[in-house]
Amino acid sequence: MELSSLLHELHLSSSEKPLPSAPLPPITELLSRLQEKLIGVSSDSETSSLIGRVERLFQTADPDWLFSPASANEDGGQAALESAYGSLIGALIGCAALPLCEDDCGSLPVAAYQSVPSRAVPVCSALGALLGALGKWEEPGLLLSAVVPAVCVFTVTHFQDRAWTTSPSRAAARSLQEVLLRAGGWRDSAHLLVGGGSQREEEDGGKSRGILGGVLDVLQPQLAKDSWQRCEAVKLVFAWSLLQVTRPSLSPHLPRLLPPSLLLTDHYRPENCMLGVRCLHHIVLNTPAADLRQFNRAEVVYQALFKHLYTTEAAVIQLVLSCLLDLLLVLETPPSSLTPSSARRKPCRHDDVLRLVLTHMEAENKVPMRRVYASVLPPLVDRMGVAVCRHLQRLQRVVLGYLEIKDPPEETNRLKVLEVLQKTTRAAWPRMEGRVNTLLRCLLRLLVDVSSDSQLDDSVRHELTNQTLSCIRLLDQGSGGPVQVSLVQTLLQQVDSSCCSPEVLCCLATVTTSSER
Repeated sequence: MELSSLLHELHLSSSEKPLPSAPLPPITELLSRLQEKLIGVSSDSETSSLIGRVERLFQTADPDWLFSPASANEDGGQAALESAYGSLIGALIGCAALPLCEDDCGSLPVAAYQSVPSRAVPVCSALGALLGALGKWEEPGLLLSAVVPAVCVFTVTHFQDRAWTTSPSRAAARSLQEVLLRAGGWRDSAHLLVGGGSQREEEDGGKSRGILGGVLDVLQPQLAKDSWQRCEAVKLVFAWSLLQVTRPSLSPHLPRLLPPSLLLTDHYRPENCMLGVRCLHHIVLNTPAADLRQFNRAEVVYQALFKHLYTTEAAVIQLVLSCLLDLLLVLETPPSSLTPSSARRKPCRHDDVLRLVLTHMEAENKVPMRRVYASVLPPLVDRMGVAVCRHLQRLQRVVLGYLEIKDPPEETNRLKVLEVLQKTTRAAWPRMEGRVNTLLRCLLRLLVDVSSDSQLDDSVRHELTNQTLSCIRLLDQGSGGPVQVSLVQTLLQQVDSSCCSPEVLCCLATVTTSSER
């Protein structure tokens, strides 16, 4: 009686009064008429009321009538059923759709999304009722795989902490996501997207496998170059989907995942650019090198990232350099891993990146940028090996400049540059003898400054002192001779020994004594 009353309320019954024995209409006809009603409502109150009735319909109706192809009562029953449910879900999601920007350059104010959360909550409930009923049916199979991608996109859109969501709407979206996972027997979001060994897959022969392809089908029309900026949620749903997929499941979808990532990376807004770089980095880490090199993809990504080395945004530079370090290993063998006879270690992309980083480091005066450059320099120099000799002059200027400037409270820049100097001395020691005088003067001044700086934390002072003395020892081993001994003695005579800690004076005396021997 409840179902017939509900159909009568929806004006979908042929009788004037609700009758328990009244025949049920074909499900496809019912879904089509529901879709028309959802699209045609004009007020929020009418929309909420209609969505509530749709929810009750899925809660009370017999699953065999709701989901059986035989109840479609027409040729191609399964296809017609999938199409009808897809259209209904599209209409439901449209009731809580985000407003679109009028152009592709602007963004909407927060007030434009004010009504979205209140409309998203009942839609989540209705979709949850549909998926709950579908999950209880004996053969969800193809129908589940047809309706889940659109629901997944809707869920991801509304569970993120954004201008168009509130705490209740996010909770409703999270609850819908849990129902979605249970309906298909998926363990988590990654399993939902790529599949693999779920209970449903074993029961239906793999028909309910991962839905990443379906999600990309839903997103693809909105990810075009001229339209992706009109809806704020599209890029976020795409990035979320991509970041859930890992090796080896990512590679088959690479042709569809790489272009939108490059599109985001190329945008002028830092937040979009950073999102794109994160996507590219995830692709680089989770795609076999052979697949990345195929069709020159890796080179395209390299060129897209390299141009961002000219930006002045520290957050962007940090992500770009981190991604480049991993991408360079795909494109070429690091110079430090080459044998002496390997084409005489011709200049390569590692050289290009190191040269540009050093050039920017020389002129940079912003503390955040200096810290980013200093943090990436040690792994770059380590990969160069003896080939760092090609950059010694510029590298020496950077080392001297960064050791002279304080970077409180952690002194990150100085510590990183001292690490660089140690790596350089070990790799290119035959070329360091002519630079010892200049470097030693700078290191000894640093020791005096560190010993006399009362604002430094003891642990930082101890670390700086140890790293500086390690550099002096390495320079001593690499150059060892009367030039270095006389230089240390002269400098010790010129500085006030009261400024140096006993540990420093003792170590310098040890270095001098060992050199004289």
